[in-house]
Amino acid sequence: MFTPNLVDALDGSDALTKRRRIAADRAAALGLPSFTEEVWRYTPIDDLDADRYTFAAPGGVPGPAGLMAGVDDAAAAVIRITNGVVIDVSVQADGIRVNTLDDGVEDLIGTVAPEGPDVFGDWNLALATAPLAVSIDPKAVITAPIVVHVHTDVDGLAWFPRLVVMAGRMSQATVIEHYTGGDAPALICPLTELSVGDGAHLGHLTVQELGNAAWQLANLCSDVGRDANLRIGHVAMGGAYTRARIGTDMTGRGGHSEIDAVYFGRDTSTLDFRTFQTHVAPHTTSDLLFKGAVDDHARVVYTGLIRIEADAHHVVADQTNRNLKLSPHAWAESVPNLEIENNDVQCSHASFIGPVDADQRFYLESRGVPTDVAEALVVRGFFDEVLDALPSQQISVSVRRRIDELVSTAVMETA
Repeated sequence: MFTPNLVDALDGSDALTKRRRIAADRAAALGLPSFTEEVWRYTPIDDLDADRYTFAAPGGVPGPAGLMAGVDDAAAAVIRITNGVVIDVSVQADGIRVNTLDDGVEDLIGTVAPEGPDVFGDWNLALATAPLAVSIDPKAVITAPIVVHVHTDVDGLAWFPRLVVMAGRMSQATVIEHYTGGDAPALICPLTELSVGDGAHLGHLTVQELGNAAWQLANLCSDVGRDANLRIGHVAMGGAYTRARIGTDMTGRGGHSEIDAVYFGRDTSTLDFRTFQTHVAPHTTSDLLFKGAVDDHARVVYTGLIRIEADAHHVVADQTNRNLKLSPHAWAESVPNLEIENNDVQCSHASFIGPVDADQRFYLESRGVPTDVAEALVVRGFFDEVLDALPSQQISVSVRRRIDELVSTAVMETA
């Protein structure tokens, strides 16, 4: 079980230790959440047994390339973190600075998320053993991706990855976080902070390929400055229960964010997405598109909120979630929400849950396409829009190939 006294064994200055203890005390007072709470509704959170996990940082070897095959070859920087330890940092381009506990990262932790945003975020601040910051110099243009590999392969390990990305004013960069894991049970609770400076363009992509016994309870918090642009992509392909809470705070006039996700649930997995598009400043825009499929006995939960603050006039915000059920035993829930405190805005939300469109399949069948091939083509076409929107086209190609394999398997099993 996580306890505040675990903080005493961690590295860091007296100031960081004090912050850790405050966060740990706050988390301990909150306790573990329950599915009876609205923000955890439809989830298996009551099945979480914290006593089965051991908090440690044993380190280890890098994980598999998976969907990232070939990406590192042309990367601007590659960072590898395994089982709570930074094992390698390689920076190949000017304009990038990487900070760890040894050289000042604690001054950057909490730039966007000084606490929370939930109990696992507080435990992350308290127990992050290998916090990392990646800073992009003002006006730097980094054309190749910055890659952070996070691997877990120790049975029963619990740990808390922390990444802070600081995109300086007028800079351009793309950061990719890649999560992999073995088949053993593990609990990974990452928190990522994205600070997008005025006029900056930042892409951030999470690629999640965890093992089928892993739990991941992830938070992503972002702040988008004046005339800045943030593109968030999320790919979810693994895990027993994986939750991604993604928040974008539009605090600078003229800022824009795009949030896109593609996911595929199989077996008995549960994929859980909670998104928050918060518009604080006027003349800001956000566009969200989440598309996924569930097969076998898999489950997916999506809950999204667009919130428009009172001073945020001339805002345009859209939210769309679409889910395909490839099995009669699969389950999906989609709950879009709006909270609007200013009337001078344009907001929309839409959701869909259903099987493969029978009319589209019939159209192909009527032209001689076999039923199984027709269904596979419809499913593949369903994903094209969101795959094209991901911040990395190289990853889009890999994900499209993986989805083709999964769809072919699903169609053959139902044929």
